[in-house]
Amino acid sequence: MTATARGAEEQGARMRLAAMPEDWTRALAVVAHPDDMEYGAAAAVAEWTAQGKDVTYLLATRGEAGIETMDPAEAAGVREAEQRAGCAHVGVTEVEFLDHRDGVLREGPELRSDIAAAIRRHRPELVLTLNHHDTWGGAPGSPWNTPDHRALGRSVLDAVGDAGNRWIFSEQFDVEGVLPWDGVRWVAVFASPAVTHAVSVGEEATRKGVASLLEHRAYIEALTDEAPETYARSIVHGGLDLHADRNGGRRAVAFELHAR
Repeated sequence: MTATARGAEEQGARMRLAAMPEDWTRALAVVAHPDDMEYGAAAAVAEWTAQGKDVTYLLATRGEAGIETMDPAEAAGVREAEQRAGCAHVGVTEVEFLDHRDGVLREGPELRSDIAAAIRRHRPELVLTLNHHDTWGGAPGSPWNTPDHRALGRSVLDAVGDAGNRWIFSEQFDVEGVLPWDGVRWVAVFASPAVTHAVSVGEEATRKGVASLLEHRAYIEALTDEAPETYARSIVHGGLDLHADRNGGRRAVAFELHAR
């Protein structure tokens, strides 16, 4: 093998995404809005629940500010129902909402406390969240991320540590059964510009991912003139194909993984 070929092979190996850990049974997905999971990670969730893993969703808001043509009070109910319907496609039966205001999430102790409390209740080994970086891509001029995503993702990373510290948010222990939980082994950030790991996604999980996003019909119809079915298929397939070249040619959901 020539030095050039060896260098190319080594560069390709560095670019390949590692496999996500599989030696866990419980995950908690913490995101800002209804549809956040469906735009990124729902197909991976479908793979995991098909293996018997337990995944719970925690949403900071009900997405009430997300449909311009719908009053927020009405939108909150519509979007919650769409989220629960989307979860059913990927094997998620437990969904919680924190009722923070959509569009104005604030990074800080209040949000961290609510997330830490959920981690202490559900006791996950894996925590999932959405891109908390300033942009959606790593290149100059990449689209700017939203304030809610930035605040939520950073608060999740902090709350994982809070959950294991008995001297932080200690008032939560007055609730029966709530104890410190230091058992989170990984935090996985999807749609990150700095992905490191991937979950390969097969045909059935891909189909479920599309069906899950399609349940957000009211949101999609307000967002685009494209047929919802066409839009959902394009978004999910495009996301799963994005890092296939770094995953042996297989469709995948990619994550930035933080080990603890």
